[in-house]
Amino acid sequence: MATLPRTRPRNRRLVSRNTVAGWSFILPNFVGFAVLTLLPVAVLFYVAFTSWNVFGVAEWTGTANFRRMWGDASFWTALRNTVYYTVFHIPLTLAASLGLALLLNRKLRGVRFFRTVAFFPYITSIVAIAIVWNQLFSPEYGPINALLGAVGVDNAPGWTTSSTWSMPAVIIVGTWRYMGYYMLLFLAGLQTIPAQLYEAAETDGASPWQRFVHVTLPGLRHTTFFVTVLLTIESFKVFDLILVMTGGGPGQSTLVLSQYIYQKGFEENQFGYASAVSVVLFAICFSITVIQFMVNKRRNS
Repeated sequence: MATLPRTRPRNRRLVSRNTVAGWSFILPNFVGFAVLTLLPVAVLFYVAFTSWNVFGVAEWTGTANFRRMWGDASFWTALRNTVYYTVFHIPLTLAASLGLALLLNRKLRGVRFFRTVAFFPYITSIVAIAIVWNQLFSPEYGPINALLGAVGVDNAPGWTTSSTWSMPAVIIVGTWRYMGYYMLLFLAGLQTIPAQLYEAAETDGASPWQRFVHVTLPGLRHTTFFVTVLLTIESFKVFDLILVMTGGGPGQSTLVLSQYIYQKGFEENQFGYASAVSVVLFAICFSITVIQFMVNKRRNS
């Protein structure tokens, strides 16, 4: 009587070998994440409840940093400015990036070149961007105010030298910088919409606007949600653009939470208080993201 080959030990060895190989690829990344991200975040939550100036021993103070935050006028100014930037930056960037994606999704000559040009600001040095745009926004010799004067605007804005117009200037530059990146995401979403849907809508007599509203926007629902979540997080943690473009000024007109955290931690050596503000910023971003996911889940259901 013939005996069947014993394949189970061999299969077990194969599974074990594959498991070890898989962990060998995952482990370095996980160790890096744990050491460089997870551990610092855990330390941050501890330091937020202490008084620590980095040179001494962290002294446990409980909720003192959060109580101090409640009466800190600069914190509330930074929070208002952050919300101001977020409320305007998100819809403007969504509209600009979607418009670019619709324009560059067509079969045009040199369309790849124009896609590259639109994406280029995202990878350009933030210092170079700030220097160029500060020159463009210059009230005395900037071409933007010169153009406004040519079309009849007598009192042109002071832009980055004005406490009223400095934040709109930053929002304009932020939208210009990031719209190319989100354009690529919208392009990827547009190319997943079946062409038959547009053909059927056109056959039924739908206008271009009706095709956009009833075919394009529903087809981009998941992409729009993903882009909105990324934009929300990016807007609340804006830092480098404002730091090199306005430095938070004039006065505190463009001071945002991320820069306020930097000032308290690295300039004033109040790492306990800076960590507490960081925890509040994390809680805001986390709460808004959870709400966005809940709303999206309800719409899908």
